[in-house]
Amino acid sequence: MQNFEPISAEERVRILESRYSVMRDRIFLINQNMIQEYRKLNKEIKLIDSEIKSVKQDLNEIKNIMRNVVNEMQNFARKENVKVLEKYINFWNPLNFVTEKEVIEIMNRGEKNSSKETANREG
Repeated sequence: MQNFEPISAEERVRILESRYSVMRDRIFLINQNMIQEYRKLNKEIKLIDSEIKSVKQDLNEIKNIMRNVVNEMQNFARKENVKVLEKYINFWNPLNFVTEKEVIEIMNRGEKNSSKETANREG
């Protein structure tokens, strides 16, 4: 069997002080780690917050652009309107239109012919 010697009060106080000191050091380290983690998380939260604000701004810009696109699309011609225009264009057949230059040439030829006819009648 072991001999068990009673511990004096002073030794007990020293042991308790030692344990208290170790516990205080551990708690201090834990607090330091918690403070570092808090600061790190705070920075990350601020970064995420700024990214969220940026995404919201981008989303609002996209919404405005989409509204403008929808408003512009309402001004586009509908299929029925295009069909009506196509019928008129086919009816008028713009390929048979004459140019201004051609009209002037025709008028000049007409003037020459009428002046020849007038000269032939007189002579």
